[in-house]
Amino acid sequence: MSYFMTDLSGTYVEEPDEATMRTILDGLADADDEHPDVSLTHENGWSLRAFPSGELLWLLWENLDHADDPDASPRQLSGVSKEEVLRLFGLLATGDTAEIERLAGS
Repeated sequence: MSYFMTDLSGTYVEEPDEATMRTILDGLADADDEHPDVSLTHENGWSLRAFPSGELLWLLWENLDHADDPDASPRQLSGVSKEEVLRLFGLLATGDTAEIERLAGS
C-alpha cells in the first residue's frame, strides 16, 4: 500500500516512517495562514489533515477520491493530541480506516 505526507511547504514525502511523520507534525509549530496544515494521504483516497489548535490539534478526515459524494463528506476531529494524531496517521498509512471512521463519527 502506498501513502504520502505533505509538509507545511507542500513538499511530498513518500511513505514516511514514524520519526519522519513526527518531524512533519512538529512543523505545525510554524503554521501560518498560507501554510496551515500537514496531511497524510493513502492510495485509497482517504486523507487526514492536521491543523494546530493551541496545545492540541484538529483533524479533517476526508476521501479525496469521493469529494462530491454526500455520504463521504469531510468530518472534523477536535482536541486531538499529537500522539493520537501519530497513531491515526499510522493506521491510515496501513489502510486501516475503521478506527478513524469510528472516531470521526461516521
